[in-house]
Amino acid sequence: MTSEEKIPQTRNPGAAHVLTLAGLCFCAFAASAFIAGFIGFASSLERAETTLIVQAEGVVAFTGGSDRVLEAAELLARGQARRLLITGVNRATHGADLARLLPVSKDLFDCCVDLGYRAMDTAGNAVETREWAKSHGIVGPLIIVTSNYHMPRALVELSAALPRFTLYPFPVVSEHVNVGEWSSDTRVLHLVAREYLKYLRAIARTKWERLTGQSAALPFPVATEKRHFLF
Repeated sequence: MTSEEKIPQTRNPGAAHVLTLAGLCFCAFAASAFIAGFIGFASSLERAETTLIVQAEGVVAFTGGSDRVLEAAELLARGQARRLLITGVNRATHGADLARLLPVSKDLFDCCVDLGYRAMDTAGNAVETREWAKSHGIVGPLIIVTSNYHMPRALVELSAALPRFTLYPFPVVSEHVNVGEWSSDTRVLHLVAREYLKYLRAIARTKWERLTGQSAALPFPVATEKRHFLF
């Protein structure tokens, strides 16, 4: 064999075909799991509000809708919790106006309603809740009030921030969003799909933080006050 002669290279087209097939199978499996998970998520959302008969140390309302805060205030007024935190408050609304709207007495509002205005998202709400509970000596349980479609993600974040607390979910069902129509109403489908993606991201992030020993923290001191509020 001369130096100019080339040794033929052997190829294994079967191996490439197997790898391609394996990749396609994995993608199909992942897509199927994602779709099945979404259907399960959408189907698990509460369709109707239920009566919650429990006693708790605190009730926490996530801002984002007036129904959430009103329901939480009613729980406080009925004596099912000794303090109420409204987390994620915007500084544009005055607490005095809120006190007139909520179904609680002025004395109860002044003594037992705290407005947290530092949190900017659900993860921040969880950290704000943790710091509020710590500052008031609350060790649980807590009633959590937020929209039905938001509740799964809120519980993921709160369970990570308050792993030893018992959490009682009180999902609020809005007359403007019927989650049962997710398969027929494009608007509802988009809302639930976005929430599902955020829910998966929250699960992944909180698990990563637990594995790495990290913990979510707000980039500023948490405080509560009675000056501002946003439905």
